[in-house]
Amino acid sequence: MSAEATNPEARSEARPELRRRGRTRLDLRRLGRAALLGPTSRDRLPDAIGHVAEAHRAHHPDADLSILRRAYVLAESSHRGQMRKSGEPYITHPLAVTLILAELGAETTTLTASLLHDTVEDTEVTLDQVREEFGDEVCFIVDGVTKVEKIDYGAAAEPETFRKMLVATGNDVRVMSIKLADRLHNMRTLGVMRPDKQARIAKVTRDVLIPLAERLGVQALKTELEDLVFAILHPEEYEHTRALIAAHAGERDPLPAIAESVRVVLREAGIHAEVLVRPRHFVSVHRISRKRGELRGSDFGRLLILVGENADCYGVLGELHTCFTPVVSEFKDFIAVPKFNLYQSLHTAFATSDGHVAEVIVRTRQMHRVAEAGVVALGNPYATAAATAAATAAAAASGATAGSAEACADPYEERVDPTRPGWLSRLLDWQQSAPDPDTFWSVLRAELAQDREITVFRADGGAPATISLPGGASCIDAAYAQYGEAAHGCIGARVNGRLTSLTSRLSDGDTVQLLLAHDASSGPSADWLEHAHTPAARIAISSWLKDHPDGAAATTTAARAPLSVVGARGGGGNAVADLPDATVRLAGCCTPVPPDAVAGFVVRGGAVTVHRVQCAAVAQMRSLGRTSVAVHWRATADCRVTLLAESFGRPHLLADLTEAIAREGVEVVSATVEPPVEQRVRHSYTLQLPDATGLPALMRAMRDVPGVYDVSRA
Repeated sequence: MSAEATNPEARSEARPELRRRGRTRLDLRRLGRAALLGPTSRDRLPDAIGHVAEAHRAHHPDADLSILRRAYVLAESSHRGQMRKSGEPYITHPLAVTLILAELGAETTTLTASLLHDTVEDTEVTLDQVREEFGDEVCFIVDGVTKVEKIDYGAAAEPETFRKMLVATGNDVRVMSIKLADRLHNMRTLGVMRPDKQARIAKVTRDVLIPLAERLGVQALKTELEDLVFAILHPEEYEHTRALIAAHAGERDPLPAIAESVRVVLREAGIHAEVLVRPRHFVSVHRISRKRGELRGSDFGRLLILVGENADCYGVLGELHTCFTPVVSEFKDFIAVPKFNLYQSLHTAFATSDGHVAEVIVRTRQMHRVAEAGVVALGNPYATAAATAAATAAAAASGATAGSAEACADPYEERVDPTRPGWLSRLLDWQQSAPDPDTFWSVLRAELAQDREITVFRADGGAPATISLPGGASCIDAAYAQYGEAAHGCIGARVNGRLTSLTSRLSDGDTVQLLLAHDASSGPSADWLEHAHTPAARIAISSWLKDHPDGAAATTTAARAPLSVVGARGGGGNAVADLPDATVRLAGCCTPVPPDAVAGFVVRGGAVTVHRVQCAAVAQMRSLGRTSVAVHWRATADCRVTLLAESFGRPHLLADLTEAIAREGVEVVSATVEPPVEQRVRHSYTLQLPDATGLPALMRAMRDVPGVYDVSRA
């Protein structure tokens, strides 16, 4: 039973500006008394849910309302005698929650479950009775909404409650739709609670439920919840904003005149559109005032233009930008690139001749419905409209829907909602591994604070072909999303074909190839946590570092000086200069080998330095007027060459590379390893080959060493 209930009239009278414009406030106290007084004929809907039926028929004209009547009768009889803290009958609460959902366009099954959402928790009604009377679908949703734990867990109560809600939502988003409407009604009627309890409930609503409403696309609930929370947690700023809106109400509003100008422009262009002035809600006005300082008359609202087809949206945009002065920085196309919460619209702004700037939203009527109701507008995610209607009719005729008796026994494992968004799948994946309620709670809040989602493509062609990540995610997040704990061995990535470090941020549409080390001792470093944004990545990295303190310490040691290994041999290899008794040296800048075309130049001391003809030093010598010396190769096949190997840092890499070189029968004359930069290491090897023809095979062998991504001539 919801304890956060009080007199709805008192709340609306205290803050009438929070009423939704155009909505008739119902006298729920009167409806509750009517529900308790007198029998209702079984061949018609009870008077108390007449408003629900009217709102439901506005969205679903052909809906069969008989199941709503039966659900109301069961809810009213089971809650009879229970009262809210304000003294009104408890049935007024499920009625109000159901009316909120009906106004958003929820389908009949959702409304039925909404009427019954507290019966299993707070009355003698059981899930078996709900299943027998209303079928598996309603039973499943009611079971998902029911608060399983009835005892007070103290500080851990809210995290555990929301963990269960999260899992239930993953199985059917209609569960969260009912929970959001439930919280909205409780927030509307929060006035009789103690101030400290009001603040606690408002903070949870702000931190978790409002972000969930945003992510589920239910803007109508989200905006009203924001205003109610704003009034409780920031009363002074709320009063200041209320005063701004009240002062604006007494002034001339320029938006109606601008809207009429837009109507004329669109009418002349032959575009059928509805142009509305949409006032901003309190929190929106507060944000605009903080951003812009002194508010202008046009800042208190926006123009909403509704059209029939997608193409008309762009037609409207063209006319606005042609006939008015557009503010280019304000243009956003959420039709071509929808937001992660189903939202689609065109956003723009233009300046009028008298200096006003009007912000404009352009969308189709279907986009508008989805923008307001989000997942609620999707209806039943498990059936087509025809199947839903057939199931409802069958339930009305038989009193139950066909299905397995175990269908709602465990709502957390039976099925997965096909409309589940990517962010919800991620939350469900990591919540199972969250070690304790506090970690779950903090990470959940951080995840919900992300207001943007990106999609990246896998370069390996594996399934799934795409990975959904929050905005700002790095290659580290992609690695853990794709490989789970196996990502501990990730040593690098290619993004759009280019090598990059794991800490690189990803953009929407990037193609990612992740490179894993074959060394079982490889693991993440502590600095990965600074670049990991997803809960799954952060929890996995933290767990590994906790289990491997030595490994974590080793990865954070200070950069070392370059390591050099120098052999005993030197000289010009098998190069011979056409200069008697001259000492010949192979240039270290290009390390020529047979059969490279070469040129020699005399340097100080009479020695001849041999370069490849493509070497930049050759062009420089000739530009200075230096005469080259003819050089040729001896018949012997051995040669000396310098190779550069670039790799991702990992344990035992130097040993593996030198072992690969030795297997090819090549002698290491000298080797230099530079300090790692962004987990990448550069190696330089001067090698003595017994046969120059073995150079390609040697380079392939070095590239095959795990972690090495490139080997080239110096």
